[in-house]
Amino acid sequence: MSAASAQVSKPLSWLGIVRLGLVQTALGAIVVLTTSTMNRVMVVELALPALLPGLLVGLHYVIQLLRPRLGHGSDVGGRRTPWIVGGVGVLATGGVLAALAIAWMSSALVAGIALAVLAFVLIGVGVGAAGTSLLVLLAVRTAPERRPAAATVVWVMMIVGFIVTAGSVGALLDPFTPMRLVALTSAVAVIALLVTVFAVWGVEGPTPAWDPHPESQPRVGFFAALREVWQEPQARAFTLFIFVSMLAYSAQDLILEPFAGMVFGFTPGQTTQLSGTQNAGVLVGMLLVGFAGRRLGTMRGWTVVGCIASALALASLTCAALTGPGWPLKASVFALGFANGTFAVAAIGSMMTLVGQGHGGREGVRMGLWGAAQAIAFGLGGLTGAAASDLARWLLGSPALAYATVFALEAALFAVAALMAAHLGRARPARQPAQPVLQAAAAE
Repeated sequence: MSAASAQVSKPLSWLGIVRLGLVQTALGAIVVLTTSTMNRVMVVELALPALLPGLLVGLHYVIQLLRPRLGHGSDVGGRRTPWIVGGVGVLATGGVLAALAIAWMSSALVAGIALAVLAFVLIGVGVGAAGTSLLVLLAVRTAPERRPAAATVVWVMMIVGFIVTAGSVGALLDPFTPMRLVALTSAVAVIALLVTVFAVWGVEGPTPAWDPHPESQPRVGFFAALREVWQEPQARAFTLFIFVSMLAYSAQDLILEPFAGMVFGFTPGQTTQLSGTQNAGVLVGMLLVGFAGRRLGTMRGWTVVGCIASALALASLTCAALTGPGWPLKASVFALGFANGTFAVAAIGSMMTLVGQGHGGREGVRMGLWGAAQAIAFGLGGLTGAAASDLARWLLGSPALAYATVFALEAALFAVAALMAAHLGRARPARQPAQPVLQAAAAE
């Protein structure tokens, strides 16, 4: 075996996993500015309709339908690093353009909106390119026994990116001016790109991570590759599972705080603290799967448990809506966060396990397909949850009954997802691709 092949075959060390997690931190840092901070500026400081940032955020999810095509590009080239660095570069450019667009809106609204549309298209492309190739590289280069912890590391580090950026930029943004927003966004974008280059430098090695003999993999067009992947029962079933489970996961995002305010009389500060309680539960659930992982079960088993626990937590919120003040709402919300965190990391771990099973050299297409399903589910989830609560309130004439109905529907979706997850990974793929990492791990 050549030195290059040996380098490719060596599984990632914990340091290598943490370095790749830094890419998620960089992604989270830019995304939180565009979907949270800039959202608020458009609605509050510029007094624009909330529909505008909602449509822009929705656009960046729609653009992520390109994830399978972007993943195919890295499959054909055989290398993930250029797509990761290039994707973060495109994302950083989109973030800076979005800030410039907001500054422009105050004097030229139509031109500013046009630039914002371009910016959010770039944001969607950048997230799709970098995120897809990052997860493929992490999956193929991580030894099986480390995948649960690796999934926890990258997810937690993305949340760290959210928290650090929101806290630091929030402190520096006052007193607010549009140009201050542009300057801070530009600084975050440059730092994120430099962190990404450092994180991936030398990790992948000089040869393709998925096959040391790329000439053995026939190159086909994107649509042919996509058809091959879609014809794999396991890949198709996992795509549907991702869509259903992530729809349930995201449907409560926009209604939980209004629910607490309307039914329980929480103040804005109390509802913000409630979100903190939920996020604390998410973190605990993630850490549990990361540490327990394969010691206490399989990724499929943890995924099923996470879905069932999420369904039970949402059933608890249904009871909270029907009972009103007096119900231990914070405990129910913490339980929901804990269950969601368990499910999320287990689902990512399952994704990392399944991505290498099936037609060889299609890992990028497969991961891209799942990423596209997740993006569309996230885009629809928040909108569907909010719309369903409004519709139920109009039909039932009671906010409490409306929220109870929506929470119950979300619980049912998670129950369906649990049944789907229970059947994942049982079918043996017709052909296994070359996986030098697994072979090296077995040899050790």
